[in-house]
Amino acid sequence: MLNFEEELKKFQPSLEVEDIEDAVYQEDLTDMTDILREMIEQTK
Repeated sequence: MLNFEEELKKFQPSLEVEDIEDAVYQEDLTDMTDILREMIEQTK
């Protein structure tokens, strides 16, 4: 049977996930809100 407390102590997040988080937050990425704002501005 699994001991969840012991498994949680051993848990280490994937480095890939951390790398992706850093890349996403460092870049000024366009999201849907930005796209919609641009479309609204173009229609005016």
